[in-house]
Amino acid sequence: MTEARKLAAILVADIVGFSRLTASDEDRTLARIRTLRSDLVDPTIAVHRGRVVKSTGDGVLSEFRSGVDAVRCAMELQAGMIERNSGLPAERRIELRIGIHIGDVVEEADGDLMGDGVNIAARLEGIAKPGTICLSEDAYRQVRSRLDLAICDLGERVLKNIAEPMHVYALEAGTPPRHEPPVLTGATPAPLALLDKPSIAVLPFINMSGDAEQEFFTDGLTEDIITDLSNVPGFFVIARNSTFAYKGKPSDVRQIARDLGVKYILEGSARRSDKRLRVNVQLINGSEGGNHVWAERFDRDIADIFDVQDEVTRRVVEAISGKLGEKNIVARSRPSNLEAYDLCVRSRGKCNISRSDNSEACADLERAVQIDPNYCEAHSNLAISLLFGWIIWGEPQIPGRAKALMHAQLAVEIDPGDSHAHRILGCVQLYERNWDEAKFQFDVAVRQNPNNADAVAWMGELQIYLGEPQAALMACAEALRLNPRPPGWYFWITGMAQISSGHYEEAVASLSREATYGTGSREHLIAALALAGRVSEAQEEARLFLAGNPNWRFGDLAANSPFRSMSIAQPFVDGWRLAGLPE
Repeated sequence: MTEARKLAAILVADIVGFSRLTASDEDRTLARIRTLRSDLVDPTIAVHRGRVVKSTGDGVLSEFRSGVDAVRCAMELQAGMIERNSGLPAERRIELRIGIHIGDVVEEADGDLMGDGVNIAARLEGIAKPGTICLSEDAYRQVRSRLDLAICDLGERVLKNIAEPMHVYALEAGTPPRHEPPVLTGATPAPLALLDKPSIAVLPFINMSGDAEQEFFTDGLTEDIITDLSNVPGFFVIARNSTFAYKGKPSDVRQIARDLGVKYILEGSARRSDKRLRVNVQLINGSEGGNHVWAERFDRDIADIFDVQDEVTRRVVEAISGKLGEKNIVARSRPSNLEAYDLCVRSRGKCNISRSDNSEACADLERAVQIDPNYCEAHSNLAISLLFGWIIWGEPQIPGRAKALMHAQLAVEIDPGDSHAHRILGCVQLYERNWDEAKFQFDVAVRQNPNNADAVAWMGELQIYLGEPQAALMACAEALRLNPRPPGWYFWITGMAQISSGHYEEAVASLSREATYGTGSREHLIAALALAGRVSEAQEEARLFLAGNPNWRFGDLAANSPFRSMSIAQPFVDGWRLAGLPE
């Protein structure tokens, strides 16, 4: 047997709580992990010039040419996990711990690696917290001057079966770099100022049921109260994505109010048991020392959940404005069946996670509309899941495309006053290339609910495809104010608008953000780098991108994206040609 000794960057990743997850639902967990490997882990390792040495049911060992490649890969993996876990209850989340070390290894004839380099990386993974990356000092020295990262010095640690204590550093996915790139301009982002209107953020309610399965129900209750408040005329309400960033974290309501630029914070808890529901709610003035404005407990039958949501909304409006809430509440259609509601709430956000999660959401929503054919939100959510199936996850366009349009139109017919339904119909019409109808639907969505941040952001995307980049930039800025902690696709749209308007360096900054980089927007980053004159960087990024996407052709992307004319797509095409991407 021959073997070779060499220096390598070693990455060890492991799934946290694998035994717990498989004990709860082995078949489902293993299917999710297989999807995670095929959709995220293996392609990301390949893109960053890595090699999978070995894998187990709950972990992977890989080697890289450099520490920079290994750390970039680890950050992209953790960013991808954040995106996939968004909206999932804690007990269903799959989280990774990662350890990275640069050291001597022995490569055996079959490609397996052994030696201290592997052992140290494995021990570093073992002390990493869920969602974080631990680096040895050797790895840290190689990346500290080449990557702009916020790194925490953990000091010397004793690692199991390692003779000498080792200096360890940690990175947390989602932690901003030392110099976070600006969103729209070169200026440092200013603190968010209070608006001259009632402003509020609703924090995720705490599940007090003692049943982790009810986490989705508590999240759904929070989301519905956010929606109800956002429909109140004259109110400014922070979007769900920004408030759920604080879920499970110690909360200082005064700091949160400053971070989000609002005066009021609503927080609470919910307990669901058999046929009863208990909800505790408190409204706090975060801008005036955290004083309590109003608090109340609601003990009701579970069938009265929608009455509880309405009453909480009314009482909040009355406490803030001093006016009777009934006069300000915009009536929404409600489901007539609690099982349909549970299915719909479980499905929220799954369309963005993975192909299998999206398929699962479609199945739940198909069942929901069978149980309650007049359930507006279930039809809307089924429409967007079907749309994402063929534009993102590679599902066949037939019959998904026609069904998406049918369910989106049904939702608007059921409740013409539902802003969410109009937004979804606008999304479907955009990819049907019915640009005027898409604009009409987005206009209606924003007019009905000016706090609908996603509708504003989608309007920005439409304006890019219409060749109106300045209007798109304004829409992006407005969406970011409504949703200060947005999902990565907000910055993706911003970066596309910046390319269209000729602001190439700003586009590089937006598209290089960690959250954006993991959303599939790398082809647009390549175009931005090339157009900014950074051709060698664009070519290197293109080489890494093509390693994981060998069949990608920019001619297909430009033709399949809903540009109103191909001349509008020309800046992107020019950038891809400069970078040497295949047509």
